[in-house]
Formats: sequence, C-alpha cells, structure tokens
Amino acid sequence: MRNAVQRRNHKERAQPAQREKWGILEKHKDYSLRAKDYNEKKKRLKILRGKAAERNPDEFSYGMLSSKTDRYGRKIQDRGNPTLSHDAVKLLKTQDAGYLKTLIQQTQRKRQRTEQEYLLSHDKNVPLFEGDEEVRDNQHVKFVASREEQYLVDDAQSKQDTSSSTAQSTRQRTVPCSNTNNQPESLHIERKDPRQLARQQEEGMLGLKEERAARKLRKRRGEIRQSRLYVLRARERDLLAAEQQLGHQRARMGSSVGGVNQKGVKWKIRERKR
Repeated sequence: MRNAVQRRNHKERAQPAQREKWGILEKHKDYSLRAKDYNEKKKRLKILRGKAAERNPDEFSYGMLSSKTDRYGRKIQDRGNPTLSHDAVKLLKTQDAGYLKTLIQQTQRKRQRTEQEYLLSHDKNVPLFEGDEEVRDNQHVKFVASREEQYLVDDAQSKQDTSSSTAQSTRQRTVPCSNTNNQPESLHIERKDPRQLARQQEEGMLGLKEERAARKLRKRRGEIRQSRLYVLRARERDLLAAEQQLGHQRARMGSSVGGVNQKGVKWKIRERKR
C-alpha cells in the first residue's frame, strides 16, 4: 500500500539566475569526488615532506653518476631508442640538406612568380596580355589581373559604347532642302521611344555595376597576392637559416671547421688557440 500511493517528484535545485556565471550548482556527489581527490593529494604531500625531512645528505649510489636532470630538477631517462652510428647520422644530415635545397628552390620559384604577378597588377605602364601592345593613342587602356577580369571589362566597355552610340543616333539634325519662302532654317530633333531609352539606361547601369565588381575583384586579388608574398618571403628566410645551420653541423661532424656555401663563399669557424 505504501508504494501504491502517488508521491511527489523531487527535482534537483538549479543554480540561481544571479549565480549562473559560476556554472552548474554543485551537488553532494560532486563534493564527494572533490573532497576525495583533495585528501589523496594531502596524504601524498605529507609523505613527500616526511621523506624530505629524513633525507640523508651523504647518501650515494652508483646510479647517480649516470643519471641526469634538466634545469627544473626532473630526471632524464633513456627512452630505449637505438643509438645511431656517426656515419648514419652524417648520411641523414646529407639527405636533410638535399631536402632543404629542394624546398628552397620551390619556394624561390613561387616567390618570384608571385612578385611578377603583384608588380604587373600594380604597374600602370606594363601590358598584361598578348595583343595589348597594339593600342592606338586615342584609346583608353585598362589593366587587369587575369583573363576573366579582362573579359568582364571588355563586355562592360562594349555595352557602354553601344549605349552611347545609340543615344547619339537618337539626336539627329534635319535641315530642309529648299527654302523658297526665305524663312529661317529650323532644326527638327527626332524623339525616341521612352521605353527604349529606359532600356538603354538600364544596360548602362548594368555595365557600371559589372565594372565596379571587376574593380573590387582586382583589389581583392591584389591583397591576396601581397599576403601570399609575405608568407613566401618568411618561409624562404627560415629555410635558408635552417640550411646554413645544417651546413655548420655537417662541417663539425666531418672534422672540418669550414666549407663553401651555396653561393661559393668560403666560411670558417673560429678555432681554439692551442
């Protein structure tokens, strides 16, 4: 009978609204876990303090001769990796030097190509594509960053030219052939359909929008090339520094105190006076 009676469902109390920044409200099971962890750490610290108090300063074992510690006092142990011979390490250094040289050449080619593209996109006196040299003096020249942008600009320019030519053709001057009555000559302006004029204005606005979009695209691509150029220059500088350091290491391992770098310049490490 006791279990047949409907009981109230007890819900857990949530964190108050003014204390939501402190996270979820801690329950008793959470407190138990935190207290257990705290007590374990407390016992461990008590044991370590006892060992430090009872330490013998004259204690010695032969393992202390071969063991090493870092600057923080932590013991350095062997990881079990096999030790390579001197010749094997020299061979690996040679392979590393070849790999670095290949990466440097690739980075230099990418950097030179990016520099040329960046300079061409910002130089106003250098034509970009074939056929741009043969431009008459009375034409307006526009420089773009890619073939797609050139097509966009050409389409916009052609639409603008057609709209201007049609607008000029609508305004025609007509003069009468005979003037028998000695009356002043009159000018008759031929008017065009307003719907056709609205269509031409719409085409002109569309051409301006496309030209503005092409200009924004050209500016964005210039910024991308500039950032890419900075990254390539920094990478090339790091690779050259790594190659130089590797050359010093190979020279020390080969019992030589100098060598010749990639540019043919001899270098030498200062020797100790004997």
